[in-house]
Amino acid sequence: MVDFSTPVDRHGTWCTQWDFVADRFGRADLLPFTISDMDFPTAPCVLAALQQRLAHGVLGYSRWQHEDFLGALRHWYQSRFDTPVDTRMAVYGPSVIYMVAELIRLWSAPGEGVVIHTPAYDAFYKAIEGNQRQVLACPLTRDNVTWRADMAHLEALLARPECKILLLCSPHNPTGKVWQADELQQMARLCERHGVRVISDEIHMDMVWGDNRHLPWPQVARTPWALLTSASKSFNIPALTGAYGFISDNVTREAYLAHLKERDGLSSPAVLALVAHIAAYREGAPWLDDLRHYLAGNLRHLAARLNSAFPQLNWQPPQATYLAWLDLRPLALDDQQLQQVLIEQERVAIMAGTTYGAEGAGFLRLNVGCPRSKLDAGITALINAITTLLPPPDTAGR
Repeated sequence: MVDFSTPVDRHGTWCTQWDFVADRFGRADLLPFTISDMDFPTAPCVLAALQQRLAHGVLGYSRWQHEDFLGALRHWYQSRFDTPVDTRMAVYGPSVIYMVAELIRLWSAPGEGVVIHTPAYDAFYKAIEGNQRQVLACPLTRDNVTWRADMAHLEALLARPECKILLLCSPHNPTGKVWQADELQQMARLCERHGVRVISDEIHMDMVWGDNRHLPWPQVARTPWALLTSASKSFNIPALTGAYGFISDNVTREAYLAHLKERDGLSSPAVLALVAHIAAYREGAPWLDDLRHYLAGNLRHLAARLNSAFPQLNWQPPQATYLAWLDLRPLALDDQQLQQVLIEQERVAIMAGTTYGAEGAGFLRLNVGCPRSKLDAGITALINAITTLLPPPDTAGR
């Protein structure tokens, strides 16, 4: 087993989560559990491949349309998801969100609508509204511990004449929902019925827990679609930049690649990102399995401590992602007061649920991608903050 318990000091590495926490939270001296990168070094096989490439010494312009990269993609999808992929459909980009934004521009016009399941990853709102499109929100609801989509409401949104795209997050961020096969099939049928195209962001596809299984969108697709993803979350390499995807129809794919090269000047990928993806997908599975085991343990540990302190929460780990979507609504806390106590008294940074839309009120999103010692410090701070805000126990009659 790989040692994920030893802390690595990330201060002074220009790290967004640690060195720039004041940008979002107003203080620099906070212990962060924020954006979705992890505090672990990447897989040794990735580091070795990067070192070998750096030792070559020449870092000139590069290409991604070659068998070393495309073959690694086919291998990963076949071995991890039992899904064959046609790499003639493959595309590359600097990030998943860049690719999302470009497809929104290709598949819709200003003023038209994009459906998302809310609460939603905050960059989705920005990619839609920043391109002068409408957010068409389909709120998820919780049935006991399972998050569900209202398919009737979804169909009503897809049927609207201005609706052109379903932007799916699979698995879902921030709730950690894994879409089941019947749900994906129903969404595919609804999109076919109403002529809506699908962009499926599957960047958290490798972080699925227990008996849950990720089903890539191409297995159910009925209308033109794009699957977009990266190894950046799974192998903790987002700073290298680099993402990839598959676009089903030739016209869109050719338009995307033309814009990438001719309009945006991004045809040469970051060569170290290519090297990292190839190594991760060819050699990184054992390391990833050890990481998944550790992260699942972190989520169970968080649940045990939180529920011991506040049994009324009965919080259960998510089906996917290392982002704990904490439902604190049973405690009837004030979100702003909680953030103030977390920041000013406990000196921790945990993402407010409202970052992900109005449906996030009463929630926190806590990143458990860290050594357990750090996680314990964050849990203690959270318990202390909640205790500070709860009314004192009723001692009447004693």
